[in-house]
This record gives sequence, C-alpha cells and structure tokens, in this order.
Amino acid sequence: MEPNDAVAPENPNEISLPKKENRLKVGDVVIVEIGPVAHGGHFIARYEGQVIFVRHGITGEKAKVEITAVASKIVRGDAIEILEASSKRVVPPCHFSGPSGCGGCDFQHIEIGYQRELKASIIAEQFARIAKVECAPIVEGVYPESGLDWRTRMDFAISPSGALGLYASRSNDVVAIDDCLIAVEEMNIPALSARKWSGDQRVEAAVSSSGEVNISRGGRSISGPTQLHEVVGAHTFEISPQAFWQSHKSAPETLVAAAVSELDLQYGDHVCDLYGGAGLFSAEIARIVGSSGKVHLIESDKRAIASANRIFADRKNVHIHEGTVESQLPKLSRVDVILLDPPRTGAGEMVVTSILRHKPRTIVYVSCDPASMARDSKFFVDAGYQMDHIVGFDLFPMTQHVETVAKFSRQK
Repeated sequence: MEPNDAVAPENPNEISLPKKENRLKVGDVVIVEIGPVAHGGHFIARYEGQVIFVRHGITGEKAKVEITAVASKIVRGDAIEILEASSKRVVPPCHFSGPSGCGGCDFQHIEIGYQRELKASIIAEQFARIAKVECAPIVEGVYPESGLDWRTRMDFAISPSGALGLYASRSNDVVAIDDCLIAVEEMNIPALSARKWSGDQRVEAAVSSSGEVNISRGGRSISGPTQLHEVVGAHTFEISPQAFWQSHKSAPETLVAAAVSELDLQYGDHVCDLYGGAGLFSAEIARIVGSSGKVHLIESDKRAIASANRIFADRKNVHIHEGTVESQLPKLSRVDVILLDPPRTGAGEMVVTSILRHKPRTIVYVSCDPASMARDSKFFVDAGYQMDHIVGFDLFPMTQHVETVAKFSRQK
C-alpha cells in the first residue's frame, strides 16, 4: 500500500465543516465507507461533507457508525456494526475490546501483520507532511509475535464500586475487567480483579524480567519487592517499580541493540544520553566508549536518578546530571554523539537547538510518537543533518502506538 493512500492527516485545521445546523450530533447513527487510517488509532470516513474519525473500523469497510463526540472541528464515532468486512478483520481475542469496552487497545480487530503495515504508513505520512522527508520504514514485530502477553507495566483505575478496571476510550468511565490479554501472565490480573478496592487511588502493577511482581498505590508499594531487577544483556538494573521502564518485555533489549548499532560509537567518545531514565542505554554505551570515553546521562525524574546513581556508582565514565535537558545540556563542553528518548510530546525546539549547538556527528532519536518525532526531525534536517535510517518496532501491539528509531548524521 502507498503511504499517502493509506493515511489521512488528522489536523483539524485541514477539515472544512458544513453549517452548524447540518452537523452530526452525538448519538446519530450513519452508514459510511471507512477510509484511510490516521495517526491516533482511528480511520477517516466522510458523511455529507463531514469528516468522522472512526474507531474499530478498517479501510475499505462499510459500517454503521455511532457518533460519540462533536467538537468545533472534529466529529468522532465508533463502528458499531460492520456491513462489509475487510479481509484484514479478525475476531478480537479479548472480550473487552470494541466500542463498549475499555480504551486500552485500538487494533485488536485487525490482523497483526496488517497492524504493522498501518503503523509504517503512519510514520511515513507524518514525516512526509511534517518533516518534509520521504521515507518508507518497516515496522518490525518482536517476541511474542501474537501481540499478546507483552505488557509488564499496567496502571489500573478503580470504579466507584471498588472494581479494578481501565478507562473507556476518551472517557473517565471505568470499565471493570477480570483480565487483560496484553499484560504478562505473571501480573495475575484475575487475582487483582477479584479484590474489592477502597478509595480511588490507581493500582499500579510492575513485573520485572527476573520475575518479581510489585503492586503499588499512590506511588507506594503495597506488595512485592520495593526494588525490581531488570536484566538486559550483560547488565542488571535495580530500579524503583514507580520509575519509568519500557513496558514491552522485549523492548529493552530490542531498543538497546537498535539504538547502539546506529550510534556508530568509537572508543573515547563523549556521548549524551538525554532523558536517560535509569540508564538503559547508558550501560551499554559506557561499555563501548571505554574508560577514556564519557557518558552524560541527563534525567529530571528523581526516582530514575536515584536508580541511576545506584546502578552506576562504580562506573567512573558515567556522569549523571539531574535536571531538565534544556538546563543541563548547555553546561557540557564536548559532545560527539547524542541519543535522545524523550516523552511522547517530543524534545521540542529549545532542546533541539541546544543539541545542534554541540554539532554532534551522529544523533539517534528513539520515539513512541511519530508526529512529535517528525516535528523535531524537521529542525535537524533544516540544520544540515541527514536522516540516514528509520525503523519502527511494534512494541505496543494491539494499540495504535509504535516505537521508532531514527539516525541523523551531520553533513560536512
């Protein structure tokens, strides 16, 4: 499929609307042809000149769509009945998936290989439209290929009746659940859901690669070890259960291997690990650059900093900087290579400008949002960097999210 045919922009400013009296209303049910996929877990349909962002459909289907929200420039709806199904449609493995279910999964009704094709098209469209860079990325599957039994971190809401649950899509309504098929089995969600929970504090569950299980509420452990041990290759990370860690059980090794291979590190390099967390990338980078090299880990989260200080207490070539990237990066004098793995909102112009002042020979960008990544990438390209490679990893299967790794090199 061609990316520009498969993906539609979701910018509300690009949508023209009919007169107010002719607009669709919440609760209306219309029959539409489902069009291209758009960034955000929905597909585009049109009805009498109005654009509808539809969940639970697939391109090419004919469906009854119930309107769920109408804003100034956006109409949203759920495909509640499929009249003509796509060959890519499958029966969702989880009975909580669908218009009346929880909002945790967007694509359970889509064949897993086609999910990855759609995500690749979304990446390509975002880069073409926002960064003005043409690319044709592949989104690679990771173990487990089924797209189930992968999530090691879960954040549950509590219903007014004390039931464990997840929020419905774009809602504060809690959908009570008795299991979650994308979570790892060791989390034992059936046992958690069998309990009646008091209060409205969220329940957080974390399972380490070494099999430890921690349950927390309000940032405090209520069962299990207060430190988890994550093993990634030759490195062991002792981290707080509340500190950020990649949620897919294959993500740490997958991303370290992909990012480090793109960095083209040399012995003695000075490397910045921006938004470095507990040091997932820093550990392997420090091994490669050796004792004459330096790794500058910059992180603002206090829990992650505490973990990093313990992990690298005996590593003299790892320097930990607590604070925001924009406040700490300008303090460094020599930077040869930069790795950044920002939050979903991206790095932003201030951080990118600070990166560019150091003129690193290589920048490797790890992102869970192709739109913010494309926005930041445009700054790099406009400043004379070339995007040499981009690849996606399906580290959020059954959802609309995708992890992307891109390499930029400075042109001489």
